Amino acid sequence: MGHLKIYDTNIDKASIAAEREYTYLKSSSEHKILALLNLNRTSVALNGGSPLKKPQGLGLVIRRSNL
Repeated sequence: MGHLKIYDTNIDKASIAAEREYTYLKSSSEHKILALLNLNRTSVALNGGSPLKKPQGLGLVIRRSNL
């Protein structure tokens, strides 16, 4: 699983975005897919075991539950 990086609030967003882009571009395709699968598992766990995307017949519909 990934790691959490806490940034200093004095650092501008452009340099943070550049650092994240560099990290993403240097990772392998396998690592990118595994990171995506881990993100999906985390989102399902945080949504109470229910996926965020559900099949509706003609494709995927992304919706939020109204709490």
